[in-house]
Formats: sequence, C-alpha cells, structure tokens
Amino acid sequence: QHPIASPRQGVQITLSSSGRRANIGNQLHDLGKWASMTKQTKKRRILVAITGASGAIYGVRLLEMLRGSSNIEVHLTLSKAGRLTLGAECSREASELEAMADVVHSAANVGAAPASGSFRLDCMIIVPCSIKTASNIAYGNTADLISRAADVMLKERRNLVLAVRETPLHWGHLETLARLAKLGAVIFPPLPGFYHNPETIDEIVDQSCMRMLDQLGIDVEAAPRWGEAD
Repeated sequence: QHPIASPRQGVQITLSSSGRRANIGNQLHDLGKWASMTKQTKKRRILVAITGASGAIYGVRLLEMLRGSSNIEVHLTLSKAGRLTLGAECSREASELEAMADVVHSAANVGAAPASGSFRLDCMIIVPCSIKTASNIAYGNTADLISRAADVMLKERRNLVLAVRETPLHWGHLETLARLAKLGAVIFPPLPGFYHNPETIDEIVDQSCMRMLDQLGIDVEAAPRWGEAD
C-alpha cells in the first residue's frame, strides 16, 4: 500500500496494489484541476510607486487604468516629494489615489510586505521615477520602502519598470541608468509617440501608460497600436 498526500484535505490516501494505478491517475487529474483553478483565481500583485519627479499625471492615469481590474491587486506607495508634486501638477490629494488601490503602504515603512522577497509581488513600476530614486536603487541605498522594494524586485528577478522623468541627462545620470539596466530593470522614460495622431494631452499620456503596462504583461487597450486594426 502507498500513501499519497492530498493538498486539498491535508490527509493521506492509502491505495491497494490492485487499484493503485487507476486511483493515482484520478488523484493526479484532480490535483491538476485544483492547481489550474488556483492559478486562474490568483490575482497578480503590482506595486505602483510615485516619486517627486515631474509627470505625476502618469502615475494617476496608470492607477485609473488598473482600477477595477478583477485579476490585479494594486499596491500603492507615494514618497513625500511625490505627494507634493501630485498637488502641484494635478491638483489632486494623495487620498484620491489611495482610494484607487487595494493596499496602501507608507514609503517610510521599510518593514511593509513589499520589502521582503517572500512576499509574492509580481511586478513593480515607479512612475514617475526621480533620478534620486533611480540612483538609490542602482547603488543599494535602500533607506525607504520604494528603493527597498525595487531592490527586492531585482534580486528576486521580477519585473521592475522605472519611468525616469528627467532631461537633459548628464553622464552620471546615464551611468546610473545603464547600471540599472544591467541589473535587470526596464528603463522606460515616458517619451510620447505621435504615430497615433494624438489630439489631447490625455491621449499622449494614455499611450505612454499603455506601453508601460505592456512591459509588465498587463494588457490595456488605451491607444491605437501600430499595424493593428482599431
């Protein structure tokens, strides 16, 4: 007789030699169905971080695109400077953005869940990403949650997108971004495309946000794609 562990019930099933093969097949089939259902129902976790660089509208619009998605769990954190830029550029309160997230973390809380590699975070995007934040991540200065969570994403080989918003760039900036690219981050300056003939600022922002989410494997059809039917 051979005991088999059942992941659903937490017990062992003892099989006789005569019925072993058929019963094992049934158990494996049942286990496959259970694993498939678990995979289908599991939400993807994304951490959106907003820092003090100009371009807070990108963070706002990205959250709006993710809001209401049934298969994505949105985590949000804003730096102190990010909150100031949000008010200055968008006349929005941080609480308005926090209402669009499933979970909100203080940027000062380096003990929050995303600070640990054992927390199963699927992807992270910093939008906009200041040069200060990019430098902190590149050189391991993980004094706040944003830089620490980004460092975790790199060491765990998970998707990290940095929407760096700075211009012009001197050699030190370029060296920092090259270092981050080597570490595995996706450097995504929110540079607009114009092949879709945008007529408003919103259309420009939407196209950039859609392309950022593409990098994370999240499909949002917010703007026309080159070579694809409307």
